Amino acid sequence: MRQLDINGWYKCKIDKQVYKQLTKRSDWQGLKHVFLWLVLLIISGYLACISWGTWWAIPAFLVYGNIFMACNPVWHECGHRTAFKTRWLNEFFYHIGSFMYNFEPIRWRWSHFHHHSYTLHTNPYDYEIQVSKPTDLFYVFLMHIPGGNLFLIFKGILSFHWETIKHALGVTTPVMKDCIPENEISKCRFYSRLHISIWVSIIYFSVFISSWLPVMLILLPFIYGTTLRNIFDFIQHAGLANNVKDHRLCVRTVKLNPVFSFLYWHMEYHTEHHMFPMVPSYNLKKLHKILKDQMPEPKYGIFDAYKEIIPAIIKQSKDPNYSIQVKIPQIS
Repeated sequence: MRQLDINGWYKCKIDKQVYKQLTKRSDWQGLKHVFLWLVLLIISGYLACISWGTWWAIPAFLVYGNIFMACNPVWHECGHRTAFKTRWLNEFFYHIGSFMYNFEPIRWRWSHFHHHSYTLHTNPYDYEIQVSKPTDLFYVFLMHIPGGNLFLIFKGILSFHWETIKHALGVTTPVMKDCIPENEISKCRFYSRLHISIWVSIIYFSVFISSWLPVMLILLPFIYGTTLRNIFDFIQHAGLANNVKDHRLCVRTVKLNPVFSFLYWHMEYHTEHHMFPMVPSYNLKKLHKILKDQMPEPKYGIFDAYKEIIPAIIKQSKDPNYSIQVKIPQIS
């Protein structure tokens, strides 16, 4: 495992007592979010099931798939152990969210720590940034359309499956070498084999009952339901600077509507999250208000973010050294 350097990052000024209050975790806040998400998932899944075999299945599964893939912020928040005050609740939903999103939990716990230590750095490589520079515009296009991931077998979200298979077979990948401690590698291989066993069991069950519904409901949302997830992930860092130690220059905050904010679990305040990762997502809006005079102006909605991102990534497809010049408030 590469030695992580978490020092030297710029941090905005905040009163210590205020910060301490913001870092307080709550089982109620975590359970409230997860319960409502599961209710929406069950309702949308039921509508998808009863529409199976009709043209209504297309919009029904698109809605269900995008709600299903909102498991990502559940995985993420529980991985930080900030979703709940109780540790076992964080661990339980971390593993649930990891499986749903096709993330092997040990690999992604450590690579996410690495991501926070080296956000948008190229040496060492940030393993969570899928769009490298120079930007592959066709890859970006495929990320944004339902089913586009199907054409990204060894790149993008489908590569997670390939990586899990390699770990299960005993292959030591670069991310395992750089991010995972030696004493955690055996756990990584165990969970890789467990996930594959469950995948195979679900496929076998579908064949046994002569229906692809279990596969559609559990294994394939990452194909047809990732449009919102990919957009949320993309706007976090796209077009911003590599190899800097100021999150205001390499992370973007985008204010979202209430529905998207819920599905994203308030991670739209992403600059604030990277700067103070121990603040639970349900307190990030409060943190944003406290720090706003020290932060760049946030983007107001996805359209506003893409007005900045699209010209930038077109330029980066030709010039990998180009990055958006972020205006930072001058604080005396």
